[in-house]
Amino acid sequence: MIMASFSIGLSLLSSNMLRESNRRLLLSAEGRRILSLLEGRPSVDNDIVREANGRPYFQDRRADFSISHSEAATAVSLVRGEKLRTGCDIQVVKARASTMKIAEVFFSAAERDYIFSRETNKGSEIKFFEIWTLKECFLKLRGLPVFDMSNAPSFVCDAGPDQGHFALGAAVPSPLSFYVYGLPGHSGEQYLLAVAIEGDEQLRPEIRWFSQPFLPARSIAEIKAAASPAETVSPKI
Repeated sequence: MIMASFSIGLSLLSSNMLRESNRRLLLSAEGRRILSLLEGRPSVDNDIVREANGRPYFQDRRADFSISHSEAATAVSLVRGEKLRTGCDIQVVKARASTMKIAEVFFSAAERDYIFSRETNKGSEIKFFEIWTLKECFLKLRGLPVFDMSNAPSFVCDAGPDQGHFALGAAVPSPLSFYVYGLPGHSGEQYLLAVAIEGDEQLRPEIRWFSQPFLPARSIAEIKAAASPAETVSPKI
């Protein structure tokens, strides 16, 4: 019987390495390198197949993975165990002129209220990417394209005493947990990372770095949803 585990592998490449001409290739190769190190074995193309929707997975192993990269950072989530799935997304926080327009199209009213509220000491860009990474993480868990983001559940509660707090606004077929981390950079930049695990064994992820330098990971939120009937635990923001 395989022992269940949940790991996040992270790497930060030197900006000098990442010219625009080779950025995607290097980040993709770094993702495969991290996946191999997390697994403790080489990861080759024959090991990985795709679901009908294009989502990659291991065909012959009781493990699941998800890879994401942004700017100089690469993130890989890996779960081992029976019928476990994972998704992850990492994003560098940048001011965007289109933030409000994107939120109007893809986010719920409760999420928009949270992002543009001045009641917290977080900037709207950070709050925007908290929601964005959670939604991307959910889509990657399900194998859905970013164009389906408007159909992803809300991640902010809009009713009752928990209004304005993180929560998953959807029933789920099996237990599902999300973890959000802030990674403050060495040169003033900041990354946000969201990871998810779905399945009967709900584990807290172990974070492992595979590069120097590395960024200290600060836990921002945990969102847990139980299988039907849904019982969402929503800690305060």
